[in-house]
Amino acid sequence: MITKDSYRPTALNTWAGRIDGTETDLLRWHQVVRTVDLLQQPLPALQKGQKGVAFLGFACDEGVRRNKGRTGAVEGPGALRKAVSNFPAHFEENTVLLDAGDIVCANTELEEAQMVLSEAVQALLTAGYLPVLLGGGHEITYGHASGIRKFVQKKGNVGLINFDAHFDIRIPGEEGPSSGTGFWQLAQDCKNNDEAFNYLALGIQKNGNTRQLFNIAGEEGVTHVGADAFHLNDKDTLLAAIQHFLSQVDHVYLTTCLDVFAAAFAPGVSATAYNGILPGGMFLQCYRAIMHSGKVRGVDIAELNPSLDQDNRTAKLGAAIIFETLMAYCGEE
Repeated sequence: MITKDSYRPTALNTWAGRIDGTETDLLRWHQVVRTVDLLQQPLPALQKGQKGVAFLGFACDEGVRRNKGRTGAVEGPGALRKAVSNFPAHFEENTVLLDAGDIVCANTELEEAQMVLSEAVQALLTAGYLPVLLGGGHEITYGHASGIRKFVQKKGNVGLINFDAHFDIRIPGEEGPSSGTGFWQLAQDCKNNDEAFNYLALGIQKNGNTRQLFNIAGEEGVTHVGADAFHLNDKDTLLAAIQHFLSQVDHVYLTTCLDVFAAAFAPGVSATAYNGILPGGMFLQCYRAIMHSGKVRGVDIAELNPSLDQDNRTAKLGAAIIFETLMAYCGEE
């Protein structure tokens, strides 16, 4: 249940930026976004013909701490909001842009925060919005994907697509789930519910995953394409893997861990990758292919750590991916 201890609404003045005018073709995101307090008011109903995107932060990095990473991602949602605020509103006029606030992880209660996040995601989906979640550590995955799975229930299967240097399929340790266990948790849920575990990982680094993690991925039937496919511009392999995966699922949870990118572009993450993928044409073709499938039910950006960022590079990269998301979902034709 969402409570005042687990939730924080966003103040409207959080959204600010340049104002060129109030005509439709001059508007920016901060001029059109609406804020809602989930504890005080219902989500605005979408009218016939409208599309809605709802931002929801997950202010948490307890999972990063448990995973022995560098903490600071708890401040990620605020940095991402600031980075997207000034974007021009290349939307159809029937678009509703909503900020539903932050789910917060109080007193290291990660498991509780993930369940609250799941409930909030279900509420956004029920109201007709596309949830675009702002992390936060990659522990965002379990709560977000669980919310999508519960919303969909028996109305088709859910595929999990992760742009990441890591599988995040670790078996939980003594402290419990962490930022590295989300997909293992989802695999167990699928087993318990006699459902297929459909997981595609893109950008995996061999130097960032132990043999055990590769073995677990193999045992769970994970499809993965390594970072080399991006480095070598192996378009055929990447798009074939994506299209085949999309043909096997009805709904998609799409997550991007910012540590998949080269450190020069994403210095503000817990675990930088000197040889990570580039946020250029090959990545964009893959990302757009997924978004244009029409199957995406939720998107998130994970692992932004503003305290480690340089010149807001990582925040701006995360923001650019969010911009791609909205253009694919509700941009002008």
